[in-house]
Amino acid sequence: MKKSLLVSFLFLCLIVSACAKKQTVTPEDVNDQTATEEVNSFSQEPSIRGVEVENDISLETVHFAFDSSAISDEVLVTLKNNVKYLKDNPKVNVVIEGHCDERGTTEYNLALGQKRAVKVKEIYVQLGIKAKRIVTMSYGKEMPIDKRHNEAAWAKNRRAETKVIKK
Repeated sequence: MKKSLLVSFLFLCLIVSACAKKQTVTPEDVNDQTATEEVNSFSQEPSIRGVEVENDISLETVHFAFDSSAISDEVLVTLKNNVKYLKDNPKVNVVIEGHCDERGTTEYNLALGQKRAVKVKEIYVQLGIKAKRIVTMSYGKEMPIDKRHNEAAWAKNRRAETKVIKK
């Protein structure tokens, strides 16, 4: 008797929660000025919508440890090589693409990919490249180089690529 009463109660709770009215956001609820300020504070970078990258020019890709955006000594050496190219070509603008391995949620990996791209940008700026020449974006886990499901593949996919933007 107690079990059937408990099951009935749980079933009733499930039905009531499924029928609950969902809260919706209306245009009146949104403060346009606040939304604009939030978007502007999130990124001060120029838009790269619709631009193409040079596939012939390849700057070195850097790789990251699992669940990290930390810059290792090895990565720093690679970034210094990329900076040499950028200093020798002052009219070149680049996009830094952050990537992750397949583990973790889409949202988490998009955020981590962005952190990786921003870290690389910070190093370039510290080494003398103007920030306005660099934009960042994250692909998260959506563009793996190696589609296998093992540690060797995941290590290749945890990366930041610096690509030259076509003029």
